[in-house]
Amino acid sequence: MNSLKFDRTNLICGLIFVGLGIFFALQSLDLELGTAFRMGPGYFPFILALALILFGVIILVQSLRVVHEPISGIAWRGMFFILAAPILFGITVRGLGFGPSLFICSFLACFASSRMKVLPAIALSVAITIFSILVFTYGLGLPFRIFGPWLGY
Repeated sequence: MNSLKFDRTNLICGLIFVGLGIFFALQSLDLELGTAFRMGPGYFPFILALALILFGVIILVQSLRVVHEPISGIAWRGMFFILAAPILFGITVRGLGFGPSLFICSFLACFASSRMKVLPAIALSVAITIFSILVFTYGLGLPFRIFGPWLGY
């Protein structure tokens, strides 16, 4: 008889995604949803919760197709750099402004991978900064100061 094999890591991850998606979908139902053309405050969180449920189901299906691989050690380096980046952004954005803070934080986050080199990290950080300034400041018209008072602006 053929026993059912599954990837426990993906199974747990999928169940967490589905559970969180259901929780947030139910929470967003307390807000007015509206329609796609006249969105209420609960519309976007509800759609994101449905997307989370969908991704969770996809991961659950994948867990049935893949043989279990053991979980390796905790990626302390990645956790440190990824968690430090938004904290540093929050500390520096008022003084340095949106552009320099975003560059520094994306540069820091690049080193979550031990394979990242300095020049590609600089290029990626410049690209992320330019893209974000174009989208958030000019495209969406959000009132971000690109340069802050610490830089004399």
